[in-house]
Amino acid sequence: MKYAIIAAGEGSRLAKEGVKEPKPLVKINNEVLIDRLINVFLHNNATEVVVICNEEMEEVNTHLKTIAKNGLNGKHIPLRIIRKSTASSMHSFYELSSYLANSPFVLTTVDTIFREAEFAEYVAAFHKAIDKGEDALMGVTDYIDDEKPLYVGIDEMLNVTGFYDTNEAQCTYISGGIYGLTPNTLATLNRCIEKGESRMRNFQRALLADEWKVKAYPFSKVLDIDHIGDIAKAEAFVKATD
Repeated sequence: MKYAIIAAGEGSRLAKEGVKEPKPLVKINNEVLIDRLINVFLHNNATEVVVICNEEMEEVNTHLKTIAKNGLNGKHIPLRIIRKSTASSMHSFYELSSYLANSPFVLTTVDTIFREAEFAEYVAAFHKAIDKGEDALMGVTDYIDDEKPLYVGIDEMLNVTGFYDTNEAQCTYISGGIYGLTPNTLATLNRCIEKGESRMRNFQRALLADEWKVKAYPFSKVLDIDHIGDIAKAEAFVKATD
């Protein structure tokens, strides 16, 4: 399985609140975010981990190059580094996409925090979904602690029926920012880029418009790191699940 990480954001809100490190190098219980994700992916049989960081993040680029050369915690990492500044997370995904076109993959942003055991179960479920002809398996959660959540409508079989900026459909779940995708869905990504779209939620809506088979996979809790207070929340969450 291939894994991809979007680590191209500047973390401007964290910087304004006094965090000196770029977001990918923010520590959660003494482990930087990018290392935590790479380790989780390695534990889930990663054949390659593809990461994009922006051109201004010299410290992040150096850190990734060191991992590519020396490994992480004594283990070789099949790491590919893309260094390019992009206009949005969707554009970052687009830059990664050429390296993801030959096999299913899981994509997430660098600050996504989840239970490792649940992620392993999600990966196993994604493999089963692929065998059943599904095109996408979206990680969702009923834990809502986001400034602008993307609400996810589902039916009784966990088929995704809609993505909403407001909870007009009385949804239980929001997007967790964890995307299991098959390569054929990249055609939808290309179409979104050609149309000038820039938000990942519009890509998700386009998956439904293009009639791909999109399923939801519930996680008990998914957090992201947007503000300095989120770091303490994430540390407590990770400690509770160790």
